[in-house]
Amino acid sequence: MHIGSYRLTPIITSTFALDGGAMFGVIPKSMWSKQAEVDELNRITMVTRTLLLESGHRKILIDTGNGDKWSPRMQEIFKIDTASYILPLSLAQHGIFPEDITDVICTHLHFDHVGGNTRFERNKLVPTFPNANYWVQEENWKLANQPHEKDRASYLAENWAVLAENGLLKILKGDQELFDDISLELVHGHTIGQQLPVISDGTTTLMYGGDLFPMKAHIPIPWVMAYDNEPLRTITEKKRVLPGLLDQDAIIFFEHDTKTIACKLVSYY
Repeated sequence: MHIGSYRLTPIITSTFALDGGAMFGVIPKSMWSKQAEVDELNRITMVTRTLLLESGHRKILIDTGNGDKWSPRMQEIFKIDTASYILPLSLAQHGIFPEDITDVICTHLHFDHVGGNTRFERNKLVPTFPNANYWVQEENWKLANQPHEKDRASYLAENWAVLAENGLLKILKGDQELFDDISLELVHGHTIGQQLPVISDGTTTLMYGGDLFPMKAHIPIPWVMAYDNEPLRTITEKKRVLPGLLDQDAIIFFEHDTKTIACKLVSYY
């Protein structure tokens, strides 16, 4: 599809699995298990899905998924499949190569959103997209470098340190228009400084759901992840964001939903 000057292409970058109870918080398994298949370890299968935006001057990625820098043990824990989907190969199928990417918008620096930012080359970490600027919010950058105990395991410096060393990391401060027809909606309940890109040409609007709306099942107000640092704040943010999306007949793009790439709202509750 097209919005304004951008052609939008969804690209799956990996499949992985996380604990279903953690993904749905206080919602009982008898309810959430109807929304997601669960394995013998209580994990639900998810994807990491990036959005490629192409215009005459830019080729932009929103998030880069889990990447392929995982030890066999961690691959097993998170059930990460790096055989079926690798971001550079997926991009190549669309005629895009790593050197072509001009910008990477990082919603936040958790590993399942920015693991593909870097890769190993001859046992050395290098930027996956050497010509790109990687955009991140200052608040999230600060937290990632001094995380607290709750989400320390989600922030891995291997996914951004080499970017900073090479001058590719660009720090943003607050809500703003980043590029023509691309603005940023800041939310803080999941983690401080999560930025959700909103692509709009005044007629068609799409919000990249990130971890405010990781799956379609997370649209209802109470369906909030236990992974969120401030779940009550997430609820407040959903109450703020959803009415505007409904009024605009906007599209919500899902980063982690295996079955639904995006949808429009009929209602929410």
